[in-house]
Amino acid sequence: MTTHVWDYLPEYEKERADLLDAVETVFSSGQLVLGKSVRGFEEEFAAYLGVRHCTGVDNGTNAVKLALQARGIGPGDEVITVSNTAAPTVVAIEGAGAVPVFVDVHDSDFLMDTAQVEAAITPRTKAVLPVHLYGQCVDMAPLQALAARHSLALVEDCAQAHGARRQGRLAGTMGDAAAFSFYPTKVLGAYGDGGAVVTHDDDTDRALRQLRYYGMEKTYYVVRSPGHNSRLDEVQAEILRRKLTRLDSYVDGRRAVARRYQEGLGDLVSPDGLRLPVTSPGNDHVYYVYVVRHPRRDEIIERLKAHGIALNVSYPWPVHTMTGFAHLGYAPGSLPVTEAAAGEIFSLPMYPSLPEDVQDRVIATLRDVLGAL
Repeated sequence: MTTHVWDYLPEYEKERADLLDAVETVFSSGQLVLGKSVRGFEEEFAAYLGVRHCTGVDNGTNAVKLALQARGIGPGDEVITVSNTAAPTVVAIEGAGAVPVFVDVHDSDFLMDTAQVEAAITPRTKAVLPVHLYGQCVDMAPLQALAARHSLALVEDCAQAHGARRQGRLAGTMGDAAAFSFYPTKVLGAYGDGGAVVTHDDDTDRALRQLRYYGMEKTYYVVRSPGHNSRLDEVQAEILRRKLTRLDSYVDGRRAVARRYQEGLGDLVSPDGLRLPVTSPGNDHVYYVYVVRHPRRDEIIERLKAHGIALNVSYPWPVHTMTGFAHLGYAPGSLPVTEAAAGEIFSLPMYPSLPEDVQDRVIATLRDVLGAL
């Protein structure tokens, strides 16, 4: 029997009746596109975060792209971000016509090193895009001050940080706009693709609603170009409405899994061996993934695979090293912390319904493998 890094089936069995009722609610509503379920989710997610507006879109990648476009970012503009992220972050920047500019990350938590951002600003810089990675938030205070000083847009990538807080403030509430993904693996995940952009700003929200709907404000009349067909699906919206009421319990479940890993593996931590996740000061971690580190990562993964335990690497290739982004001109060694981490990090199974006996098996097997290295 294989132990997976993520598995939705235990959650589905527990929530099956409610999820199927969500589908029935939409199918019997008489409106399958931009109906009551999308409007309801937008209102409820905005209320959960404490922001003025939420615009549902079709996926997290387009959430980032549309957020940038709604803030006036376009061809030739530069957007400062990180290379230790899922490639869609950078795909979205280029999709808006902008140029990604990378800074390195901290060795301890793999989050943007905000001290490097100001030196990366040029006359073409128009936005900073911090990625709240693995379940905790970038230090936003220096970025807020820097953005104000240089008149830059500040757009948060919150795809991995639903419910995470920094100094008490929820991810998604600290910038000009914030993009969320509801891909099934996320802390708040749909049963298919989905995304949203949230903002406090009325004009940004108006632009987002036009951009996701062909650039139209009313049917058949385009007022903004380029427009997109990027609407959140009604079924996914209704599922997300139901799951939003359980978001805090999902976070509690992830934190319980993280505590069990800490208790089972904490005594093996060493500077040149196993390293467990570090929660940065001021952060409330939600553990989207449980990322550990070891210099013999690849060997460990193979040995656990032989025991039927599948692990994941988030991410094995920094974006700036991918051939698809060679045109950006980053040479090997240009982001040393990011590149070093990519060769050592890996993720242990993490989801709220992960059974304790399965987690104990992961812990015991990993301890045996580490002891045999």
